[in-house]
Amino acid sequence: MEEKLKLYLRTMVSNKGSDLHIKSNSQVRVRIHGVLKVMGKDVLTSEMVDKLAREITTADQYEKLQMDRNLDFSYILGEENRFRVNFFFQMDGLSAVFRVIPVEILSLEALKLPPVIKTFAQIQRGLVLVTGVTGSGKSTTLAAILDKINREQKKHIITVEDPIEFVHKDRGCLINQRAIGQDAHSFSDALRAALREDPDIILVGEMRDLETIDIALHAANTGHLVFSTLHTLDAKETIDRIVGMFSNEEQNRIRMSLASVLEGVISQRLIPTKTGGRVACIEVLKKTARIEQLIAENRDNEIPDALFEGKEIYGTQTFDQALLDILRNNIITEEMALEYATNPADMKLKMQGVGKGALVDNNAADKEVEVFELKEEADEIGSEFF
Repeated sequence: MEEKLKLYLRTMVSNKGSDLHIKSNSQVRVRIHGVLKVMGKDVLTSEMVDKLAREITTADQYEKLQMDRNLDFSYILGEENRFRVNFFFQMDGLSAVFRVIPVEILSLEALKLPPVIKTFAQIQRGLVLVTGVTGSGKSTTLAAILDKINREQKKHIITVEDPIEFVHKDRGCLINQRAIGQDAHSFSDALRAALREDPDIILVGEMRDLETIDIALHAANTGHLVFSTLHTLDAKETIDRIVGMFSNEEQNRIRMSLASVLEGVISQRLIPTKTGGRVACIEVLKKTARIEQLIAENRDNEIPDALFEGKEIYGTQTFDQALLDILRNNIITEEMALEYATNPADMKLKMQGVGKGALVDNNAADKEVEVFELKEEADEIGSEFF
């Protein structure tokens, strides 16, 4: 089964896929540019998927899977391909998802992220969050920021991940990477221990629970630079989510703490392009005196206006501003812009040339955008994409 898995994974990589889905008593599927496609004609039985799990996990990992009913770990294929794996039980048996982890860490410039994001690599202390839905590129952005720090500074960096995704080599920085399950019992345990390990920078793979969030805020308050991720759509929702996780009695304290330490929020969404690929649309919050005041005074509804107005001076931007820039560059269609807009009615007016920041020229010259071409390099497993 592992040999069959390798064929599936190589086919996915050659076709620029992001996720391989294996489900008991079903055909294998692959996600390419956000769309699930069937790969091959074989139906994998529950026994076959269980056999695969036994082959690619250790005895301890397989036992943990049986006990916890899900398991996270990394799978390495050759020297160039790494995958984040999640096995889980469902009504028909086992299922698994293999997420591609690029071995090469791309620079912020190569990722074409907003220039203001570079400034987050120069911050000495505080909290920087990268948010978005699963598969929106949060880990890739964090890896690029950490790599920039690693190349330009001399710091001690500790990462706590589940599992470890991008592997960072020691360059200017000393980097210790810890995997939950293998090197630590939980995010909160590892984060609490990190405070006694002389770190300058701590990366928490995900702020999953109240205890982890509280310790992360404490770490940022005590002079450390903390990076982490949340599954939220924008800056306003991120702040509301963090504060809302605490009891009513604690919320004022947490809000004041967050106002003090939050240095930035990078919120990402991937938008389908005209050519069949996807482009990153990014909202950026950067700490200013106004942003700090709005958070402290529970005026989160005014944050989008502050981001909109701070674009020229601070480099901040809302999703809709970023979306309009992408549309202006003729990368996406008007229909996609309206579908993904935070405020579709306002977006429609701007597309018609009405309002501040309106689209003046909707006929910008076509830009070169990478065209996705499907390769069929897995004849040995009879793959068919449709």
